[in-house]
Amino acid sequence: MTQQNALAETQTEPMLAPPALAPERIGKYYVIHEVGRGSTGTVYLSHDPFYGRDVAIKFYHATNTDDAESRNARRMFLGEAHMVGKLQHPNIVPIYDAGEEDGRRYVVTEHVHGARTLSAYTRPGSLLPIDQVVNIVYKCAKALHYAHSRGVVHRDIKPSNILLTQDGDVRIVDFGIALVSDSDISRLEGVAGSPAYMSPEQVQGHDLDSRSDIYSLGAVMYEMLCGHRPFRAGALGKLLRQVVQATPEPLRQVRPEIPEELEAVVHRALEKEPGKRYRNGAEFAADLTRVHQQLRSSQSDMDDEERFAVLRRLRFFHDFSHAEIREVMKAGCWMECQPGEAVLRPGDTDDRFYVVVSGRVRVGRGGEVVGRIENGGCFGEAAFAEGSRRDTVIEAEGPLTLLKVTATLLEQASISCQLRFHKVFLRELIGRLQRGKKKVDSG
Repeated sequence: MTQQNALAETQTEPMLAPPALAPERIGKYYVIHEVGRGSTGTVYLSHDPFYGRDVAIKFYHATNTDDAESRNARRMFLGEAHMVGKLQHPNIVPIYDAGEEDGRRYVVTEHVHGARTLSAYTRPGSLLPIDQVVNIVYKCAKALHYAHSRGVVHRDIKPSNILLTQDGDVRIVDFGIALVSDSDISRLEGVAGSPAYMSPEQVQGHDLDSRSDIYSLGAVMYEMLCGHRPFRAGALGKLLRQVVQATPEPLRQVRPEIPEELEAVVHRALEKEPGKRYRNGAEFAADLTRVHQQLRSSQSDMDDEERFAVLRRLRFFHDFSHAEIREVMKAGCWMECQPGEAVLRPGDTDDRFYVVVSGRVRVGRGGEVVGRIENGGCFGEAAFAEGSRRDTVIEAEGPLTLLKVTATLLEQASISCQLRFHKVFLRELIGRLQRGKKKVDSG
């Protein structure tokens, strides 16, 4: 999900007709194109001629009704308008402007080019490295502490409301249903928020403070570490009961490599009683700092340098710069396989591909071996095309070391690094076609 989809997403769903055509201008802003729409508005990439910068504009749908949903949509606009210039923090997307055009309201925010929401990194096949998750949540905790210190409770912290930029930075978006201490326009009718990430007190309609956001951020961290939410249920009522009464599955049962100290941090953030949670974002961030230091100290710098040296010698990385190889190391992880172990199977659907660091794999199709790939080669690169489905079985012929790279994570690398991969993939494909032709000709 992109930044614009995140801005458009809301928790109320009024039956309103969105505009059929994009306007040429909204206020002083020139509309470039539509980039997302939600239940209360449409988001456009636009240009601010005065400051010479691109912006994202959420243009609220027109409505003449006076039901609860329409009143909530109006309060959301007023809430965002009230936030103009209020929060100036490097990890919060700023709201630049708000206004009305032909009876329709709009809110203008920074446009973060190429950013993706954390929703892209909450599936088992595309999880970020543990230390990167810790760093992301640390920045979010610090940003929330800043907002809380200015009397703002976000109230809708979830993966789709947190952006990860192309350079690995974090931005929190969408303060549409935030509680603001010096304003009563943020009081929405009914319970507002996203059920899977709501704190128990939010589910029960109790008064909220900063510790509710701490819980929601803990739920986001839980999902980013193990690939599923703390609580899951087919029916809304059952889900809400779980949030209030149930205990989430321990993280280390899902992912044993998670350090005990980190599991304890997430557990404290998800405490049912607000008084047992972290008192504020700064306290949460402090514990995350200690965990991050432990993670770093447990990882040998020599190991990283040795792995870098190994990758640099592989033919796959022959044309990569040193900086680009290090980017790949951040997007991938080392993987050891035993002889006969299957790495890929027919029907697998994920976005991972592999570089053979040492050893050899055999490629099978229909019960027959159709090829082998040795160190310096790659396989699974078709996963770079979203939605690809595996049609071969690939097994280790002996002791095998692989660099497993997730395409989703690689998208956070520099453009030069991504282009380098495409060139290598094309070269590998041509090589395989040529080898296949020689085999046919010789047969």
